Amino acid sequence: MQELCDLKVHVNEQHTFLLHQRVLCSFSGKLKEMVSQETQRSQPKGSGVGIMEFPGGACGFELVSRFCYNNGSIAMTPSNICLLHCSAILLDMTEEVSSCNLLRQTETFLDGVFHWTWNDILAALKSCEPFFPTADSCGLLQKLVSSLLAKIAANSEMMPLLSATPFPSSSSSSSSPDTSGFRCSSSTKTPEPMKPCSNREWWFDDLTILAPSTIEKIMKTLGAYGTDNKNLVLTRFLLHYLKTVVQRPCSGVGCGNLGHCKEEYGGLADTAVHGVALMGRTAFSCRGLFWVLRVVSGLGLSKECRQKLERLMGLVLDQATLDDLLVSGHDGGVYDVNLVLRLVRIFVSTEEGGGASSQRMKKVGRLTDKYLGEISPDQSLKVSKFLEVAESLPDSARDCFDGVYRALDIYLESHPTLSTEERTRLCGCLNYEKLTLEACKDLAKNPRVPPGVAVQALVSQHSKLHIGTDVADPSRTPAASPESPHEKQQLKLSLQRIQCRVKELEKACRNLKGQMSKMVKTRSMNHSNRGMPRLC
Repeated sequence: MQELCDLKVHVNEQHTFLLHQRVLCSFSGKLKEMVSQETQRSQPKGSGVGIMEFPGGACGFELVSRFCYNNGSIAMTPSNICLLHCSAILLDMTEEVSSCNLLRQTETFLDGVFHWTWNDILAALKSCEPFFPTADSCGLLQKLVSSLLAKIAANSEMMPLLSATPFPSSSSSSSSPDTSGFRCSSSTKTPEPMKPCSNREWWFDDLTILAPSTIEKIMKTLGAYGTDNKNLVLTRFLLHYLKTVVQRPCSGVGCGNLGHCKEEYGGLADTAVHGVALMGRTAFSCRGLFWVLRVVSGLGLSKECRQKLERLMGLVLDQATLDDLLVSGHDGGVYDVNLVLRLVRIFVSTEEGGGASSQRMKKVGRLTDKYLGEISPDQSLKVSKFLEVAESLPDSARDCFDGVYRALDIYLESHPTLSTEERTRLCGCLNYEKLTLEACKDLAKNPRVPPGVAVQALVSQHSKLHIGTDVADPSRTPAASPESPHEKQQLKLSLQRIQCRVKELEKACRNLKGQMSKMVKTRSMNHSNRGMPRLC
């Protein structure tokens, strides 16, 4: 038994093999050298030799051992050739006798890689993932990637990838073959999944089985990684790949290992966004840009790339819909309110030259009011954040503030514990003069609105009615004429009731203060008579 198991090999500190020394050393120059060194060091008998970072771990060493015990013969396939090749390099399996030279056998097998089938190449690339650095350093990965790209180029009618075709110019039609399949209708409620629009994209789905490190290698081989990405089809592929990764249940994204996921996919996310930013609005609709953001969020996107993407989105914010803005939030919030604030600020800063009252600005104003109403019930939405959204646009962006009032009313109802000071502060975002009479009436009767605010709103409406009565406006049509005398009278009565309510509250407050003063004074005297040193 000792004669058959006279070599102990420790593989990757986790597995130990008891093997015949003569059999292994006759094929591996590395093992022969290690055994000789171990003998010279006078190590304890049976301590064995250790091989750290062996390709494929215990499975890889077992495969090589099988080759040795089978007199230098083993069935080679695209699925195991990469492991055998890297193992042969590590163990220096280069015996002069060709039948015992594993490295020469694997090299001969790999010489035919350009004649392999598509599935064989994918299987070989997939098998390299556990020992990617080793396969990359010996040039094996590059050979497989080149073969893969040759297959894609040979079977794609319109897109020779290896020529790295640049993006179309801004004058190109957005309905060209490169872009038509990527634009989405703004009337669609949910972003449409990106579907290959031509047979040159047949390889998109197949490559989604590969690890991000392998995809990076492919992009670098094409000269299209990072800021060098100038190809629309490659950008489309990366977005398709990242979308598939996000949706895959067993991926790092879905398994809670977000830190590792960011480290792995961050470079690809940046590369995709660089491509999107280069093409801009010639290839992506507003909805398409929001879809891109949803795909790359949480994948380690750099701050620089996120700003590039958000700037594109902000420039076309007037084309967005409410569904587009409802992006899931971070840090406990239901919605990403900070994102919307950044987009609105970008839009406002670029629209200032065209006039704050432009139609595009007013369209964004209506959109913002809808968004404000949607996020108002969120219990995690702070008063300051509500006000930021409400006040993010210039006053002239809204012809009417009824939408802001409706959102405010929802917020007050959903946050019943707000103090009077906070409720008053919230109402400060309203322009009372731009409230319709109906909204002003509702505000006056609203128990959640502080009385002082209601008075201010009614006074504003009252002054408008006087102006409308005393000064005739010839440009005003009958349909836009002041309300009926009955409604005016009702408004005046409401104002009087509110004023009386405020006076009663002030009077009650004064009386209460007086009573409290008397009670404190009486208690102080009683405690003093009892010899109490202080008021408890």
